[in-house]
Order: sequence, then structure tokens, then C-alpha cells
Amino acid sequence: MDHATTPDRDTMSPDSRRRSSRVVRRLILEIVGWALVLAGIAALVLPGPGLLLLVAGLAVLSQQYEWAERRLEPVKIQAFKSAADGVQTWPRIIASCSGAVVLGAVGVYWGVGPDAPDWWPVRDSWWLVGGWGTGATMLLSAVVALGFIGYSFRRFRGVVDPEAAAERAARGD
Repeated sequence: MDHATTPDRDTMSPDSRRRSSRVVRRLILEIVGWALVLAGIAALVLPGPGLLLLVAGLAVLSQQYEWAERRLEPVKIQAFKSAADGVQTWPRIIASCSGAVVLGAVGVYWGVGPDAPDWWPVRDSWWLVGGWGTGATMLLSAVVALGFIGYSFRRFRGVVDPEAAAERAARGD
């Protein structure tokens, strides 16, 4: 295409620029929203804040889709109920904090990447694949988990009706 016939930003009409801006914004929201939803689904079974990522992804997608907006509130309520339930007894609090600390310790271990042990049955290059990239995400997950445990403790510990408090929190009350 000839450079002289290629429209550039200076020669585009304001309507064309707005339309282009909306398309780019929508594309970015789609990518971010779906990435958060997929990461949230994965983190439901892997270490990480699964419900939180799922809520974030649905919140982003709800700006574009009615179905996401309808599903956002129930997932948000479930996330807050899980948070409230997790701080109702000391054994749960201790177990949650211990799990987060262990996750952080494994992240440090993974990042340091010690040599493969003698019993490792495959090539040494397959031992702790990912190095600090993987270790850093585990450390970040541990910090986020401890932060949410602290938030949940302050918000829901000692509340007479934790389920009602979780529903109020999900609504933003």
C-alpha cells in the first residue's frame, strides 16, 4: 500500500478515531477479562486466589457482556462466604496461614533451583522447570493469600452471622 494513501492518525476523522479507540479498548478488555477468568479457573485447583481472579475476570467481562454481569454477583458472594468461613475457627486460620507460608517457602526453593537429586528419574533439565519465574508467582500468591487472610480476619472474624456479612460485603455495604 502506498504511504500517501495510508490514513494516519492526523487525517482520520474524529468519529473514526473514536471508533478505533473503542475497538482497541474492547479488545484489551476481552483479553484481560478472559485471561483472568482462565487463571481463576486454573487457580481453583492450583495454588492461587482462584475465586478472586474469577471475580476480577467476570467484573472486566461484565462491562461487555450481560451473561458475565449476571454471573458476577453469585461468584462474588461465594468468594466472600469462603473468606468468612475460613476465619471462623483458629485451626482454619492457622492452616490457611501455614499453607500460605509453605507456598512462599516452596516459591523460594523453586527460585533458587537446587540441583536435581540422584533419585530424579528424567533429565536434570526437567527438575523445577521455570526457575524464578515460577518461584516469583508462588511468592506473589503467598503474599496475596496472607493479605486476604488478614482482610478476612478483620472483616469477618467474630461476626455473629458470617454468611449475611459475606453477602453484605459482596454488595459493597
